[in-house]
This record gives sequence, C-alpha cells and structure tokens, in this order.
Amino acid sequence: MFAVTVTFMILPGQMDRFLPLMIENARTSLQVEPSCQQFDVCRGDDPDVVFLYEIYDDRAAFDLHLASPHFQTFDAAVQDMIAHKDVRLYSQVQR
Repeated sequence: MFAVTVTFMILPGQMDRFLPLMIENARTSLQVEPSCQQFDVCRGDDPDVVFLYEIYDDRAAFDLHLASPHFQTFDAAVQDMIAHKDVRLYSQVQR
C-alpha cells in the first residue's frame, strides 16, 4: 500500500468553485483507477483548507493517477484557486 496526503490552502472566495471539482476528481479516481483504494476529501474547522487522504496499491499506481486525463484536467482547472499545497507520500502503510 502507498498513502498520499495533500493539504490544500484555498484562496479566499474560491472554495465554492474548488470543492465540486475536487470531489469529482476523487470519485472518478475511485471509479476508473483499479489501484486507487481510497480517496477521502476532508474539511475541518478552517474554511479555506481541504485535506486529502489517498491509498493506492503502490507508487506506480499513484504515478498513473497523476498522468490520468481526469487528474490532469482537475489540476489545470484549480491551479488559480490554490494559495498553497503540501503533498506527502508514505510508502509504508499498516492496517
């Protein structure tokens, strides 16, 4: 298993545009990528932060996700909505 966490800081006033695109990307990833096991879109107390928790079979599966048409479309669509993005990769996942 291979885990990915992403913390997005969304620019003020952009969450209503960003969140539906993020949710659609997550749903599509789960539907069309057999090696995408989990893709959670999380929000908390800070209204400008979105946290992702993703599980893939392995690093190669995550690399395929990054190259997928749906991710490329999402990434291009939201780049002007993001103030900051922190991506962390974890190669050891215990369940």
